[in-house]
Amino acid sequence: MERFYLIVGHVDWIERLVPHGVKLVQLRIKDEPEKEVHRQVKLARELCAHLGAQLVVNDYWQMALELGCDFVHLGQEDMDTADFAALRNAGIRFGLSTHDEGELERALSFNPEYIALGPVYPTLLKKMKWAPQGLDHVTRWKSIVGSTPLVAIGGLTPERLPDVFAAGADSAAVVTDIQRAADPVLRTKEWVEACRP
Repeated sequence: MERFYLIVGHVDWIERLVPHGVKLVQLRIKDEPEKEVHRQVKLARELCAHLGAQLVVNDYWQMALELGCDFVHLGQEDMDTADFAALRNAGIRFGLSTHDEGELERALSFNPEYIALGPVYPTLLKKMKWAPQGLDHVTRWKSIVGSTPLVAIGGLTPERLPDVFAAGADSAAVVTDIQRAADPVLRTKEWVEACRP
């Protein structure tokens, strides 16, 4: 599992940031017509194949199947309707979001490629119904998930990385810190460097 996990909301960000050392990127599109989502996912798949990066499609698992993508990320609500058998039959790996122990137990029952835990720190991106989990939670989650990779998300910065990895996270997922940076390309390079083992 890559230690740096970039999450972007538009394919343009993939074109702009992935060439700077990003090997794992999630395309998380919200509030767009399905035709536009289809266009972006298709283009993202082509870009990532060309750039040697792993694309993860957020939510749109049926589209990932249709377009031949090989990795999706699903939230708890998506898990209610996702056809996990179809994903497995197509060789599509999946990561799952968790916020409490009930969700974690449910997610692990699907044998995911990774488990995401968040928000670790306060986050600006969206209003969360969960309080920041904190590093103790990261350590507890890692003790439960064992060899399944654990992705930390929410309020992460390069300065917080050493503590996040020391607590047990295998990967750091980043959204806001890069998208709100004065120079997102430079910030991406800083993240790539900071995540080197």
